[in-house]
Amino acid sequence: MNAISRLVIRHRHGTVALFLVVAVIGALLATQVSVNYNMIDYLPEDAESTVALDVMAEEFQGAVPSVYVMVDDVSLQEADMLKDELAALEGVQMVTWLDDTVDLKTPIETVDAETMEAYYKDGSALYMVAVEDGKEIIATDAIYELVGEKGALTGDSVSTATMQKVAFEECMKAICILVPVVIVLLLLTTTSWLEPVLFLFAIGIAVLLNMGTNAFLGEISFITQAISPILQMAVSLDYAIFLLNAFEEHRQTETDPKRAMELAVKQAVPAVAASALTTLFGFLSLTFMRFEIGGDLGLNLIKGIIFSYISVMFFLPALTLCFHGLLDKTKHKQILPNPGRVAQYLLRFGVPLLIMLCLTVAPSFLAQSRTGFIYGTGDPAEGSRLAYDTQRVDEKFGTANAMVVLVPRGDVAREKLLCDDLAQLDHVTSIVSYAVTVGPTIPSDFLDPDLITQLYSEHYARIILTTNTGFEGEDAFSLVRQIRETVDEYYDESYTCGQSANLYDMMEAVQGDTALVNGVAIIAIALTLLFTFRSALLPLLLILVIESAIWVNLAVPYFQDMSISYIGYLVVNTVQLGATIDYAILLTETYLQKRKRLPRKAAVREALGESMMSILTSAAILSIAAFTLAFTSTNYLVADLGMLLCRGTVLSLVMVLFMLPKLLELFDGGIQRLTLRSGFVSEKEKEGIK
Repeated sequence: MNAISRLVIRHRHGTVALFLVVAVIGALLATQVSVNYNMIDYLPEDAESTVALDVMAEEFQGAVPSVYVMVDDVSLQEADMLKDELAALEGVQMVTWLDDTVDLKTPIETVDAETMEAYYKDGSALYMVAVEDGKEIIATDAIYELVGEKGALTGDSVSTATMQKVAFEECMKAICILVPVVIVLLLLTTTSWLEPVLFLFAIGIAVLLNMGTNAFLGEISFITQAISPILQMAVSLDYAIFLLNAFEEHRQTETDPKRAMELAVKQAVPAVAASALTTLFGFLSLTFMRFEIGGDLGLNLIKGIIFSYISVMFFLPALTLCFHGLLDKTKHKQILPNPGRVAQYLLRFGVPLLIMLCLTVAPSFLAQSRTGFIYGTGDPAEGSRLAYDTQRVDEKFGTANAMVVLVPRGDVAREKLLCDDLAQLDHVTSIVSYAVTVGPTIPSDFLDPDLITQLYSEHYARIILTTNTGFEGEDAFSLVRQIRETVDEYYDESYTCGQSANLYDMMEAVQGDTALVNGVAIIAIALTLLFTFRSALLPLLLILVIESAIWVNLAVPYFQDMSISYIGYLVVNTVQLGATIDYAILLTETYLQKRKRLPRKAAVREALGESMMSILTSAAILSIAAFTLAFTSTNYLVADLGMLLCRGTVLSLVMVLFMLPKLLELFDGGIQRLTLRSGFVSEKEKEGIK
């Protein structure tokens, strides 16, 4: 590493030019990255709904209905004609309406009222539309243009189209808010007007490299696109701050800036590597999720940490030496005073604070396991057209939710019996199938081929159910189980899909991920701390402190009687641990150094005073970045994850500043005995130190 750093420093101008060229290439490649907005694509391949979608794609032309279109002030005849116009639009694969369930030539009075009102009510028609994957924007825009102000659209594909339109804009908005705020924060906590620019430039290069290399992955999820750049910037700015702080220290003793930088890099490597590794292992645990969106996000964040490390260790030294003269000219006094005196007040109330925090942690541990979860994308953003249209549809027709069941073709009588049983289930409002719509007595050769291809393939019969549950929740998931159990009574082979079935499978997949993901993160970070501190006790204390903050963070929604995104829950569990344990590491490292020449109370006091500003700066950057995500995003998943991480960062900060110092003092003897070559000052030496 020393040889490489000397080479970089010797060829600093070439190094800067090389990184700039690669960054430009990365920026160009980033524009070619495909973004996947369909969370269902990340379900495990063996999930029933995943298999069902694959089978249906092979066997049928139309997909599961994913858009609900309501049109007001239309007669039955006009509604029937409008169905054909909807079916002819680009991106629309299939339209299901009343005429697929009953013969419109029969007197309306003879039609079952419940069936009629599921599709046509008080002059309003409700259509279920299947949209081609990848053409959500094209299809929904065309439908909006066709139905005009009389129409209202809701459903999963409408949500996807909305996300696609605003995702890039919201990401840029978040960055435009975050960067100036971070610059101001760094200006307040550093001693040069130029330093914040160098920090952000180095990390910005790393972000561009990370985003550009996504082009080689084929595609990334919308969650990764929204949060990865901001999280990468927030968690890795510490590396740059540590390096330049070390450079400034060595400038006091070295007249040659190049020599000072060599020593700074040598000093920074172990500390930055330890910090990067703990964060990296937190992100690595996400790749163990069966729900593959964790792997997508985890891999991207891992790349981000690696690129940030490379940029700070190689690009930033070269860039700093190119501008070290200007760096000297832009020096200023530290604007914010060092909060060292605050440490004395914190430690004065250390025992009561520790007791209070411990009393908070126990109920929080129990409460966080009872927090309710949302597995989908949540409700549409308040004030949006989607929210308004959804309310209109729900008020007129109630909640509409489509599910599809695939069973082997060949026995129409059995299919009819199954449909009869399914119709008896609570929350099932209508059924479209060959056996129900046509009946077992009419041969398929006498019917419209288009109708047959929608309901029958070469091997399977398709049954489309409409339910009045939401997409997820106790009623929806209970109905999914009942439908699958009912179908299993008639067929050995069957498949169920639809938004509720997909989310049910997602729930089962991610709930199974919890223990594995958290366990991998804790074990990996504990091993890193074990080798970093060469102590058997310190890893336990540090992880306990951050895990306590995580428990309190995840318990807050329970006490608020609110549900949170399960994806956010899993991600925050690992990201908060991996990113904020650095605060505990910094305080502990400083304490261990001080403890070699000071008694325990004095060592804790000085360690807290010296490290507090760095911890506050790091926590402020990450919490502001997370809050920016929550503030700017209309996507429920991204906003919820941002708010969880913002609150979690603040709680980790509180635990490190209020809980950890007293733990280090109380367990000083155990730390000394269980740390290899601790070098702590002896008891006799303590007595002579005032």
